[in-house]
Amino acid sequence: MKQQEALQKEHQKVLAWEAEAQGEEKEKLIALRRELERQQQRIAIPLQRAYQSTALKLVPPQTVLKNVFMAFLIGGAICLLGQVIKNIFLQNGLPDKEAGAATSALLIFLGAFFTGLGHYDKLGKVAGAGSIVPITGFANSIVASGLEFKHEGYIYGVGAHLFRVAGPVLVYGTMVSILVGLVYFFIK
Repeated sequence: MKQQEALQKEHQKVLAWEAEAQGEEKEKLIALRRELERQQQRIAIPLQRAYQSTALKLVPPQTVLKNVFMAFLIGGAICLLGQVIKNIFLQNGLPDKEAGAATSALLIFLGAFFTGLGHYDKLGKVAGAGSIVPITGFANSIVASGLEFKHEGYIYGVGAHLFRVAGPVLVYGTMVSILVGLVYFFIK
């Protein structure tokens, strides 16, 4: 480490001299600078390897199978909840189209509500993509962004940052739906 620091100081001196030098002296300083850079690189590579090996030891093992299973299970449970809610709306006389809209609205409300209470983030740590993909994940992304900046006030905090995550999704989702609609219109 001390050798690397000494080389860095020497490198800085040579750079300063090189900036002021001219002609043949400048060429010699350029060659000296390049040699110092090669030496620094020779020293840095083992340090980088040591850092990488230490970092790899500290990384927890991936549990892909468990993560996929939990995402499937919890994402499926959220969708099952949505279907149960829709069936309740249908049994109470709501037409199918309105029942679907009411179900979506209620799921968005529940996602936002549980995000505000701090429970949805805990669910997200366990479920992973299973909590992000359903419509409740959309509500979570909006509310979480707003809550993160609540301390800055309702206008410059919550209002300004509310769609920080979901905004691009809405913009590009709308654009793609328009393009698909146009393609469908002209093909049909």
